[in-house]
Amino acid sequence: MNNKFVYAPGPTNVRENVRLERAKATTNPDVDEEFIEFYKNTCDKIGKIIKTENPTYILSGEGILGLEAACASLTEPGDRVLVLDNGIYGRGFKGFVEMYGGEGIYFSDDYNKAIDEKKLSEFLENDHNFKYATVVHCDTPTGVLNDLSKICPILNKYGILTVVDSVSAMAGEEIKVDEWKIDIALGGSQKAFSAPTGLTMVSISEKAKAAMKNRKTPIVGFYCNLTIWENYYKDKWFPYTMPISDIMGLSKAADNILDEGVQNVLNRHEKIASATRKAIKEYGLELFLTNGYSNTVTAVKIPQNIGALKLKEHMLKKYNTLIITSLKPYDNEILRIGHMGENAREDKIVYALNAIDNGLKDLGFNSDKELVGLFNKYLDK
Repeated sequence: MNNKFVYAPGPTNVRENVRLERAKATTNPDVDEEFIEFYKNTCDKIGKIIKTENPTYILSGEGILGLEAACASLTEPGDRVLVLDNGIYGRGFKGFVEMYGGEGIYFSDDYNKAIDEKKLSEFLENDHNFKYATVVHCDTPTGVLNDLSKICPILNKYGILTVVDSVSAMAGEEIKVDEWKIDIALGGSQKAFSAPTGLTMVSISEKAKAAMKNRKTPIVGFYCNLTIWENYYKDKWFPYTMPISDIMGLSKAADNILDEGVQNVLNRHEKIASATRKAIKEYGLELFLTNGYSNTVTAVKIPQNIGALKLKEHMLKKYNTLIITSLKPYDNEILRIGHMGENAREDKIVYALNAIDNGLKDLGFNSDKELVGLFNKYLDK
């Protein structure tokens, strides 16, 4: 817990004005109607960022809560659910589907590239009897970005509801919920929003709400039941005590994005990510992906003779810098550079790249170039 430099694909650095907002004295969120207005206003800010008129809610729980809640609220025993699988989190959705009695059917694609929409269309021509489909926008362990603007309309054409995990992309990658026909969009406070961990953001379409209401069986559980939020504003009542300080912090983080300008934020992420990828390749390292590069996470292949885990440990020990690897089976193959939210700033990425450069060379990697110099070269182009 010392003052180490942490550079990960979430939780990200939190700006001082967000931290200070959380430190303010609060009212009682259970009984003070002013907080209900504040909560709705914060939800509306999120809706503006993700471009939706659908109702948006903030749930008290880290982003995984939203993934489970979407599956809990939609799934009935025997429902067939299409699970788009080209990454670890994409594949993991099947567990939530089957936990609530559904049958998860994989559409699997290579893990080193974005989902091929043509292959998906061909798959659906032969089998499209699905209640809903789960899609990961950015699958964090490999940094692959799936094109929602093409995938969700294809699914919508067959009447398949879409549940999108955009936890690691939202606010760092463009998302147009209404235009792209996304029925449930899920985000997390600790990623590109750069707010403290602990909140899920969820938008729900009218079609998704109807599917929840028209179930033959009741939704299992309470905390993961998305229908409990529908009348909170009309009734001036929350289903449970809201974490008011966390929501105040998220509201300020949303202000930071809106004040900078949503498009300017997206441009900043793209500029940092593009320069990082180009620098990595010219330096002599390989990227894990062949396409579908996310502007929030870059997955770098570390030479086998060094290993990502050894590099991570060395950078922490010698440079007091924590830059993380991936999840198994890629934990010793991939180093992840998480340039999202407040981490997508030149001073932060330069510090991280310098530690990676020094760490690799300490462990015997041969390059006559410097990562920071290469990054700056491509940033200025």
